[in-house]
Amino acid sequence: MNGPGEILPRGAMRFPRKTALVTATRELTYAELDRASACVAAALAARGIRRGDRVSLYSQNRWEWIVAYHGALKAGAVVNPINVMLTAEEVRYVLRDCQAAALFASEDKLAGLGGVLDEIDTLRSVLCFDDPPAGAEAFADCLETAASPEPVPVRPEDPSTIGYTSGTTGQPKGAVQSQRAVLMNCELTARMHGRSETDTVLTALPAPHVYGNVAINSTFLVGGTVVLMERFDAGTTLELVEKHRATMVEGVPAMYAMLLAHERIEATDLSSLTRCTVGGQTIPLSTIERWQRLSGAPLVELWGMTELSGLGTTHWVGAEPCPGSIGVALPGLEVRVGDLEDASRTAPAGTPGELLVRGPLVMLGYFGNDEATAATIDDDGWLHTGDIAYADDTGHFFIIDRRKDMIITAGYNVYPAEIERVLATHPAVAMVAAGPIPDEVKGETARAYIVPAGRVIVTAEELIEYCRGHLAAYKVPRSVQFVTTLPQTSTGKIMRRKLADLADDRIE
Repeated sequence: MNGPGEILPRGAMRFPRKTALVTATRELTYAELDRASACVAAALAARGIRRGDRVSLYSQNRWEWIVAYHGALKAGAVVNPINVMLTAEEVRYVLRDCQAAALFASEDKLAGLGGVLDEIDTLRSVLCFDDPPAGAEAFADCLETAASPEPVPVRPEDPSTIGYTSGTTGQPKGAVQSQRAVLMNCELTARMHGRSETDTVLTALPAPHVYGNVAINSTFLVGGTVVLMERFDAGTTLELVEKHRATMVEGVPAMYAMLLAHERIEATDLSSLTRCTVGGQTIPLSTIERWQRLSGAPLVELWGMTELSGLGTTHWVGAEPCPGSIGVALPGLEVRVGDLEDASRTAPAGTPGELLVRGPLVMLGYFGNDEATAATIDDDGWLHTGDIAYADDTGHFFIIDRRKDMIITAGYNVYPAEIERVLATHPAVAMVAAGPIPDEVKGETARAYIVPAGRVIVTAEELIEYCRGHLAAYKVPRSVQFVTTLPQTSTGKIMRRKLADLADDRIE
């Protein structure tokens, strides 16, 4: 196999009648999923889409998205999955930057774009998953096209996907992922997590995100069944675990916090779960311990990024547990912690530094942006991740925080995740995030934003005092704001850069 476009043909050959994908509206076997995506590949070819052309996808999770994704790969196209939370202006930038030749989208997303598509000169076809508006074609018509006999051949080093970063420090950058990297990430993830054809994996992770993509395609690779939710809902997740006897749940810390806070959590039969995964952000040990106690399933931590096509580190399911660690490097990947002053030096065990990665999973570069590529991948091939971490003497890595999220108070470095880990253990806290607020004397101080848990009553002063018992004095938040919700990305990550916008969301 040279790329992810060969995953479904292989699955259809090995498990033709086995259910591959379950959604709220449709179930498809491996043979049906393979045939439908081959029809899409033929439809794209009939519309002039050739090997290397960019094909964008813009919708919530649904079976049509999965079919379009694999159809584009089979056509030899480079897939551009678009984050559903992007604004019309941001989508315009992405489509222009990657020079999209075709776009698959849902009706609601097309409606939100207004006249944006008229400004994309390279765009030749717009295909709508629902009733097509003027200027778009019906996706259903693609499924009536005679299926392409075989995927367009690709080389392992060819581009497979252009995944755009969040753009928190400027315009989004398109990380070009090779065919080898995407397929290899799925293979290694399946191996590390012990996936097989006996697994039923439940996920609400967005398919456009690399974590969601690997969750889905590593399961297809081994012949398992994917139960795909359109979006996350704690109650529905619990129902689906029981209904489908799911063996795995994949999520981010906020999802597990919401599951544990749900009124039906203790009444739900979670006995089918054999292991679950969590990534995207650091997770409090208290959350891990409670989930494992209630579900009976290990919660396997992982770490990854768009520039790696998915995971970079995780735990092998058969290894001795190491709670709080993001695991070890995936096989064939080099991971180390670089000194914060001189990244060419490796920081001693236990000393924080920047997480660096080198190997076949590293992106080919940022599309059309040599300057940004050179700033991220050094001359020795090390990808600078921007994550602060440390390693222990067993080869396990521990994330402290994002370098750009660091709060500098009176010259001291404070990492929000440290504050969040402590407050998450308090029984009155359902969810927590920490961020900086300006201070005339210290430059910045830390503020904790708290979503209260149930009817437990606590004051800001009590929570600050609680932190004093667990954190150095300079790390203790100077203020607490109670809020109804926290800003999240499409994957459920807390967006710390948006915390300052919560000024009007206060629970008195």
